[in-house]
Amino acid sequence: MTEETRLGRIEISPTAIAGIASQAVLNSYGVVGMASKSLVGGLAQLLQRDSRRGVEVRLEGNRIIIDLYVVIEYGTRISTVAHNIMDSVEFSVEKTLSVPVSQVNVHVQGLRVSDLEIRD
Repeated sequence: MTEETRLGRIEISPTAIAGIASQAVLNSYGVVGMASKSLVGGLAQLLQRDSRRGVEVRLEGNRIIIDLYVVIEYGTRISTVAHNIMDSVEFSVEKTLSVPVSQVNVHVQGLRVSDLEIRD
C-alpha cells in the first residue's frame, strides 16, 4: 500500500498490516492462537502466540483484505468470537493506518479445550 504526499512516499507492507491484525486477534476473547492456513492431516497446528502466521493480507488497489486462521476456545460461541475478531481487527488496522479495511474473513481451523479447566 503506497501513499504519495508532497514530501514523499509512504509505503506500508502487507507484513506490517499482518502484525497489527495478529495482535488484535491474539488479544480477542476466546482465541487460543493462530493456525496455519493448510491443515496437515486434518489437524490445526497451533502456532506461537506472537507469530504473524495465520494472517494473510491482500492489497487490491486501495482495498485491504485480511484472512485470519484461528483456533478458538472450546465452549465459547464461535460466531460471537469470530464477529468480535472481525470488529477488533478492522478497528485496529483502520485506527493505525487511517485506511479503511474492505474485508476481514475469519477461518476457524479448530477448537481447543483450555488448560485451566478444573479436573476432578
